[in-house]
Amino acid sequence: MSDPLSGLLETLDLTDTGARTSEDIFTGPSQWMPHGRVFGGQVLAQALVAAQRTLEPGRHPHSLHGYFLRPGDVAQPITFSVDRIHDGRSFSTRRTQAYQEGKPILSMIASFQDEDGGLDHQIDMPHDLPDPESLPTAADVLAGFDHPVARGWSSGRPFDLRYVTSPIYMSVEGGSVPHQALWLKSIGPMPDDPDLHRAALVYASDYSIQESVLRAHGLPWATPGLKVASLDHAMWLHRFGRVDEWMLYLQESPTAVGGRGLSQGRIYNRAGVLLATVAQEITVRIPS
Repeated sequence: MSDPLSGLLETLDLTDTGARTSEDIFTGPSQWMPHGRVFGGQVLAQALVAAQRTLEPGRHPHSLHGYFLRPGDVAQPITFSVDRIHDGRSFSTRRTQAYQEGKPILSMIASFQDEDGGLDHQIDMPHDLPDPESLPTAADVLAGFDHPVARGWSSGRPFDLRYVTSPIYMSVEGGSVPHQALWLKSIGPMPDDPDLHRAALVYASDYSIQESVLRAHGLPWATPGLKVASLDHAMWLHRFGRVDEWMLYLQESPTAVGGRGLSQGRIYNRAGVLLATVAQEITVRIPS
């Protein structure tokens, strides 16, 4: 892999095993991560690609709901089995299970729809935010930190993330508030395949979505003993947008209770078009 973006494209290029029994079987690689666990956005995006491969062209994803069952191992490939649950006149439903060494690590169900007209409205994007070009990159923020995670975040990601408020890598600035905003886009041009852009958007939706929970309690990622794990991830893809152009990701946490925190997000393109809505629940453990 010559660069992180090429690595992402290779990861999303699943191999069709040709198996056609009750399910369709695909395989894909795992990306290296400094903590040794598969990035949740990666396996979600791969599960969506696997499901999309079982559909006729022209029917695109509009929603997905996934449960993270076990931590994935970056040293192992992943097998995806797709169950063709339903094909209707306008909608299709697929269930994708992701396995490593015979054990499920993700269970996802996704719905797909033909292009159609109808009612159209959205919540407007705020317009009083700084432009992404004026904000520091992760490499700028993490310069001088010689740690595998810091190096991975600063130069190993296929997406450029720029926080409107400062990130919570090492400390939480600006008060303990349950919301944040950041700009993001891929670090280079992407192929023109719209479904590849949709899969990459699912991949990127898992970046930082947990952080509104942590920010609400003044917890940076560097908190000693902090343990965070994603439980599930839901996403609704409203309108098409290119991920190699700047997108605004608004994130907020409405609640945390019982060792779990809920985060919600909205993703807009730079013109203010609402592309997607995201929700994720996490577990948070902090030293007593």
